[in-house]
Amino acid sequence: MDRTSRDSFWRDRPTFVTGATGLVGGFVVRDLLDRGADVICLIRDDNPHCELVRSGNIHRVRIVRGDLCDQALLERSLGEYEVDTVIHLAAQTIVGIANRNPVSTFESNIRGTWLLLEACRRSPLVKQIVVASSDKAYGEHEQLPYSEDAPLQGRHPYDVSKSCADLICQSYAHSFELPVVVTRCGNFYGGGDLNFNRIVPGTIRSVLRGERPIIRSDGTYIRDYFYVEDGSAAYLHLAECLARQPNLRGEAFNFSTEIQITALDLVKRIIDLMDAKLEPVILNQAKNEIRHQYLCAAKARRLLGWTPLFTLDDGLRRTIDWYREFLTAPARVNQA
Repeated sequence: MDRTSRDSFWRDRPTFVTGATGLVGGFVVRDLLDRGADVICLIRDDNPHCELVRSGNIHRVRIVRGDLCDQALLERSLGEYEVDTVIHLAAQTIVGIANRNPVSTFESNIRGTWLLLEACRRSPLVKQIVVASSDKAYGEHEQLPYSEDAPLQGRHPYDVSKSCADLICQSYAHSFELPVVVTRCGNFYGGGDLNFNRIVPGTIRSVLRGERPIIRSDGTYIRDYFYVEDGSAAYLHLAECLARQPNLRGEAFNFSTEIQITALDLVKRIIDLMDAKLEPVILNQAKNEIRHQYLCAAKARRLLGWTPLFTLDDGLRRTIDWYREFLTAPARVNQA
């Protein structure tokens, strides 16, 4: 689908986005607005520094204030705004928080998902639903990379929450013919991630301050890192494909650049791109995390015609530029 066709697809389309104040959500909203969509965002907590607010796009969307676990609110919103497409990004995404407080993670990630899907089932105008799962839904496997037919066998709290939500989506698709598809992406990074405990923003902030970056693990954990603008483009592309190919209902798709890199090598790459001379501090404190994960995106290439738009270095450079501006702007220095 070319740019003109994409814009025509989204023009004036009532699109409900959960998680709009999150890392991916800010870019999804931006891209939807650029294509002319009528965007409705579910927002629970105010976050004045998120990309949705920082970009000014919050003033270009319609806001529903409330919690994902309020089914009556969800049904009212989908009905009153005559929502056509739902992009479900809201989740508790921090592994450490999930380990300390699994119940809140299960509430948001599992219960929130089934309540939204049930609200969609009761809303006859909803035609496409894209739900963000994660590579963590697979749990740990000896055979890599993960393909979509690998069992979902999360063991730790965050991983279990994504396995469960993913399976619930498949249940609604197959039992009720709900037009829902699932994305499984690697570790997102990009401008707008204000959780500085994560490796990419934390490393960039440390380097900008002239401090040694911190690695929580032993540095050998291998991950599949996925740039946020690639993620946003993938979500919108999948919704467009589902509209043209209803038989995709119930399918899951990996989205990945298919590059595996250790935490230590990623930190060193960021340091090199920032022309710094710093050695990272390795804490070796990571717990309840899978040591080696990466995805195969062959299915998305074959069935969706999808390819990533950015290399790892491209994405890191754009991310570094975002934080350099964000963290050095006078109004931000004392708030970050």
